[in-house]
Amino acid sequence: MRKTFDQQLQQLGAELTHMGGLCETAIASAAMALKNGDRDLARRAIAADTEIDQAEKDIERLCLKLLLQQQPVARDLRQISSALKMITDMERIGDQAADISEIVLYISGELPEMPHIGEMARAASAMVTRSVEAYVQRDLDLAKEVILSDDQVDALFDQVKSELIGLIAQDPACSGQALDLLMIAKYLERIGDHATNIAEWVEFSILGRHPESDPEGDAQENRPGPSER
Repeated sequence: MRKTFDQQLQQLGAELTHMGGLCETAIASAAMALKNGDRDLARRAIAADTEIDQAEKDIERLCLKLLLQQQPVARDLRQISSALKMITDMERIGDQAADISEIVLYISGELPEMPHIGEMARAASAMVTRSVEAYVQRDLDLAKEVILSDDQVDALFDQVKSELIGLIAQDPACSGQALDLLMIAKYLERIGDHATNIAEWVEFSILGRHPESDPEGDAQENRPGPSER
């Protein structure tokens, strides 16, 4: 019985990794579509959101099957319940990558060079990938690194805001494009927040406590997990 359960947990990890890969592809496609003005790539990023939604449903069914058939307790229960929370954040990441692509489709005219938005996309995408890796590998240190990485994404967002303010000051006629770019940067900042949420759920699955609410406490079985952002 335990062998079968362990195999199902391995399947859960594999499906989460696949969903994380879909999120990473969606973010990269949206960022590249923005950089190159590639509408076809933007549409593919939007279509990827459908795959992400389906992956969420598949993982949810697997988690419910594990809960109902195996009736896990303690660490196993935390691992499954954390996965259920993680896929909600991953689904929202897919939504936000699609939202970025929707903006790309309707932007008109040549956009100014905004290298920090590309940096934001790469940093946020890496956070998503590493947070899922931390869950699969049960790597607490990696989860904590992801949480700390959110500061980098936030700092890049502040840089983008400053650059856009300067752009509008120089040429008020570009304020519409600047607002679109600011919205895209905000979506990327939110992706970083969701990746942080995932990493916090990883920490909860390992230690049984919230990484911020009880940083010095011992692992406890019945402590609540991190609140959703």
